[in-house]
Amino acid sequence: MKRLGFLALFLLALACNRGESAPPTTQPEGNPEHGRQLVTQYGCPVCHTIPGVEGAVGALGPTLQGVASRPALSFGAVQNTPANVARFIQNPASMNPQSSMPPISMPPADAQDIAAFLGTLH
Repeated sequence: MKRLGFLALFLLALACNRGESAPPTTQPEGNPEHGRQLVTQYGCPVCHTIPGVEGAVGALGPTLQGVASRPALSFGAVQNTPANVARFIQNPASMNPQSSMPPISMPPADAQDIAAFLGTLH
């Protein structure tokens, strides 16, 4: 019985150490720190309360406190994924025609950075 236990452990160790490295972890798209800076540049604090952004206490739009934990954006109309957040930031009405948020002309990289920052707000 002890031999079977030793053999099982040996085979398990051999199988786990086959010289293969773990797959690389994928980095989220966008730069959250740059996104934090961009929300002020694009005027987001005028309408939204945004944790971690000084003076961002707007009340016209929803608070962004905990936005990363929400399953959907814009009253449930859009699934909360980084790609959808970036698209929504640029043109909210294209994803939810009832949205009162205006379209914001910005490069896709800026939208990705803002989405990455919003993804830190749990």
